[in-house]
Amino acid sequence: MSRSTTHRSPARNEVQEAPPDSPLTTKEGWRRFVEHEPVPPVLMSAGERAALSPRERLRDDERRRDYHADLPLVNTPTIRKVIATSRLLVQLNRRQFSARRGVIISGASGTGKTTALSQLGRAHELATRRRFPRERGRLPVLYATVPPAATPRMLAMEFARFFGLDFPRRANITDVVNSVCTTAAHTNVDLVLIDELHNLNLGTRTGAEASDQLKYFAERLPATFIYAGIDVEDQGLFAGTRGRQIAGRFTVIPASPFSYTPGADRDAWQALVGTLESMLRLRHHQPGTLAGMGEYLYHRTGGMIGTLSQLIRGAAVLAMEDSSERITQELLEAVPIDYAAEQSERLTAPTKSRKRRNRAA
Repeated sequence: MSRSTTHRSPARNEVQEAPPDSPLTTKEGWRRFVEHEPVPPVLMSAGERAALSPRERLRDDERRRDYHADLPLVNTPTIRKVIATSRLLVQLNRRQFSARRGVIISGASGTGKTTALSQLGRAHELATRRRFPRERGRLPVLYATVPPAATPRMLAMEFARFFGLDFPRRANITDVVNSVCTTAAHTNVDLVLIDELHNLNLGTRTGAEASDQLKYFAERLPATFIYAGIDVEDQGLFAGTRGRQIAGRFTVIPASPFSYTPGADRDAWQALVGTLESMLRLRHHQPGTLAGMGEYLYHRTGGMIGTLSQLIRGAAVLAMEDSSERITQELLEAVPIDYAAEQSERLTAPTKSRKRRNRAA
């Protein structure tokens, strides 16, 4: 590294408190995400709640409201496949000096790609901490996103930002890349997660150069690279010489909406709904209510895990705000959902359900 470039490397045993606005793309934000584990609040009986003071009841309600707004994630089939495949590749890549294998998670928006990517990283980091309990300075996972219209320098700076490296304005890209690779080696990074891969446009010179920069990082860092992006197969990622090289090194795991086809697909959806329902901490909610609305929930969300989570979390919060403490279909109708799910519902929901919703509008 040239004398004109300075940077700060994280201390080996440094324990930093993440600022409240730290994103996953910083080591502080990533650490806070890994260590965050929603704890289900105790659901009190009517007698126990009556014995509380008004202030204590308000405090209990606030805890439960916060919990429902941040329900624990469900381990979907996509997440399980991403974790199993990626952790195997981490093992296989440890003795490889080049041409390491990786994974690309590809699918439409709302199908859980970022969730799968982040849960993989969390599982890997927690497993690494168990193996090396005394090495608090170890950073086994690097998480970054591809910015829109990314250039090679922009990508390098995203990697540097994760570590908290500072550079003078005139620092060249070679200095940035060398500092990133040195820091990654010192902190034992062995899994690199890259989100928003669809922002790379290999059809442009800048996009092709940015892709080459990612490939260079993959060659320099002794790590397994996992990418996630929207329908990357349709973005030209596997076209041309660069694309063929990517296709030859990466396994593509599709992230798709759930199906409601009778059999295993429908059973998987019902199990997902049942798992989310079991997490609720509402005083008057009858278990099995949401499971009984499995078909309605499927058509309302288009089978999208992200939309389903938003719908149930939103209904739980509303159930506390109106003091009903139970989720009904009427309450679910009051929760706003994304435009894509609304369009899917118009096309797939049973006629009776559509007519009812039209009258309500």
